[in-house]
Amino acid sequence: MAWALKLPLADEVIESGLVQDFDASLSGIGQELGAGAYSMSDVLALPIFKQEESNLPPDDENKVLPFQYVLCAATSPAVKLHEETLTYLNQGQSYEIRMLDNRKMGELPEITGKMVKSIIRVVFHDRRLQYTEHQQLEGWRWNRPGDRILDLDIPMSVGITDPRANPTQLNTVEFLWDPSKRTSVFIQVHCISTEFTMRKHGGEKGVPFRIQIDTFKENESGEYTEHLHSASCQVKVFKPKGADRKQKTDREKMEKRAPQEKEKYQPSYETTILTECSPWPEATYVNNSPSPGFNSSRSSFPVTESNGSPKHQPEPVAQVADLSCHLLRRDSESSQNLLPTATPQDAQQWLHRNRFSPFCRLFTNFSGADLLKLTREDVIQICGPADGIRLFNALKGRVVRPRLTIYVCQESQQVREQQKQENGDGAGSTFYVYHAIYLEDLTAVELTEKIAQLFSISPQQISQIFKQGPTGIHVLVSDEMIQNFQDEACFVLDTMKAEANDSYHIILK
Repeated sequence: MAWALKLPLADEVIESGLVQDFDASLSGIGQELGAGAYSMSDVLALPIFKQEESNLPPDDENKVLPFQYVLCAATSPAVKLHEETLTYLNQGQSYEIRMLDNRKMGELPEITGKMVKSIIRVVFHDRRLQYTEHQQLEGWRWNRPGDRILDLDIPMSVGITDPRANPTQLNTVEFLWDPSKRTSVFIQVHCISTEFTMRKHGGEKGVPFRIQIDTFKENESGEYTEHLHSASCQVKVFKPKGADRKQKTDREKMEKRAPQEKEKYQPSYETTILTECSPWPEATYVNNSPSPGFNSSRSSFPVTESNGSPKHQPEPVAQVADLSCHLLRRDSESSQNLLPTATPQDAQQWLHRNRFSPFCRLFTNFSGADLLKLTREDVIQICGPADGIRLFNALKGRVVRPRLTIYVCQESQQVREQQKQENGDGAGSTFYVYHAIYLEDLTAVELTEKIAQLFSISPQQISQIFKQGPTGIHVLVSDEMIQNFQDEACFVLDTMKAEANDSYHIILK
């Protein structure tokens, strides 16, 4: 009986303790979510937005970052705990990146009310590919001429100004934004992960990319050169709708796993938080020469184009102070050829002069001898089929064969040579000097200009050109007649003064 009386007492004590604990928890929630205000920074500090903080060094765990970048794309559920998240993207699809101001009160007051510049890049995740990134991107450029790896979707973006896309940097876009205002930038990635694998047939695993954002503030000179923050995330890019299928496949695989196995994997988050990282190494140009167009004047930049990609004229990679200096010349037309003695600076000027500016950076340290040693296959592999053949022909000084070549000699010169021979002054064999005339258009006007150039006179001084026909008749030379001239035919030129004016008739004999 005594045992029966103690049981309700014990239950009451347990129940009383549970009530107190539950009341305490409710009171805590009430204090946090009551009348007190909360900010976006507090929401982003919740654990759900910290799924990648394990990648940061221990010293940075309590560090509050000045900015937060959120990619609006779901993470994969097939990523193990304590590993970096992986996000699947569709090729060419616009994805939003929210640019959030995460500063505490009074932090970085120098950028309050001012613009900052952010550079978004699509780079390689694998260290091996990072070492050969330039060659990889150049190869992609040759296979996809005219396309970009990364684009901004200007119409959908909010709060950005002066967007910029350099034609020589296919994987980079830049823009200005105000941290105090709502800013969302929409990006499009046009390359897929399997384009950088050894074999591109179906089933080949694609390489992961990184989307990295580097943000800079304005210095005293109005240039955006002072680094503020960098963050990145890991992505894979699939053909259109391929990312959705891959996400579904990963989800179905995880559902089939045992509960104990599921605990080893991260849940799939609706958005991807870019985690802090080091500035991109190639951003060293920011410290030396800031990108033109980003200064305190805020010069406008045209971005209206059918596909939403910014318009921008290519800028010469190499500064050419004076093309007439340093470049070795010769008096003939072959002076345009690159000489083996040309220095790397001369080679840069030659490349720019011959419309190979996009490859100036690639051949920065090449001298004339280095370029001339390249084989046709080497140049095509480096520059692609179209530009490679053009560059090889330019390096070897190859000229286009003219459509028609004729040889002409002045009749007066022939007469002089014959007189010398008759007087015994000349050699035993007659020696006549002919001049070559190369024709491309095969017209009478072109022939007139070439003959006038040969005699250093004005074309207006040549009235008509005749060809001596059978029985000594003079046939007017027309376009059709020139088109029927035999290649490498020889003519003797005779002149006859025109009756009307001071011009001359030319007779081809």
